Amino acid sequence: MRRISRYLPLLLVLFCGIQYASAQSDFDLNIGVGAIQAKASSTQVDQNLNPCTTGDLYGPCVSTPALSGATIGFGGDLMMTKKFGFGGEVAFQPAKQTYVNLNASAAAAGVNALAVTSRMTLFDFNGIYQPVHTKKVAVKLEGGIGAANLKFYENASSSSVLGSQNSSQYFGSANHFQVHGGLGVQIYINDHIYIRPEFDVHYVRNLTQFGSNIVTSEMVWVGYSWGDR
Repeated sequence: MRRISRYLPLLLVLFCGIQYASAQSDFDLNIGVGAIQAKASSTQVDQNLNPCTTGDLYGPCVSTPALSGATIGFGGDLMMTKKFGFGGEVAFQPAKQTYVNLNASAAAAGVNALAVTSRMTLFDFNGIYQPVHTKKVAVKLEGGIGAANLKFYENASSSSVLGSQNSSQYFGSANHFQVHGGLGVQIYINDHIYIRPEFDVHYVRNLTQFGSNIVTSEMVWVGYSWGDR
């Protein structure tokens, strides 16, 4: 709930447009689920997540994974006309992804397992163009800017006469500027409820934690629309 509450201000700002939209055009709120991807880096890291090579003082050197996993999103759009509008979205990984396993460091620290996990969150503010708009379907092209936040957590597990113990603590985070583009087809079930499959591409500047600045995602949004379509 704390994570969801962080994004409520974005939705509240968009919600303020409902009164205007009802008299002018179309306003909607939506929730989505999907997946996210970016390829793995060829650079290995040490226990402090710094780039390293075999034999490094702070080794062992460990390979990092590709960015992957399920995402949950929240967003809203305000169409000022039938073709043009703006909106905002936030999508995050609800589950942490294993970034590196530090088994050798775990043994040195006297624990059974030690890993660093990560969680990606993407924020977008977009302009929207609808080249196709009917009562049953709309094609949406989005483009805009935003931010990408990548948080890291240290997770450890150990066992003793007292039983098994697990701990997790915040390790650090990295913030990046990003440019976003997306294509979605909005299919109306009735006058208000719709489903929108969408494909998105994010150019995330200096995303050195993975092997590419290009992050792709696929989402299926379900939303409710107010106003005159």
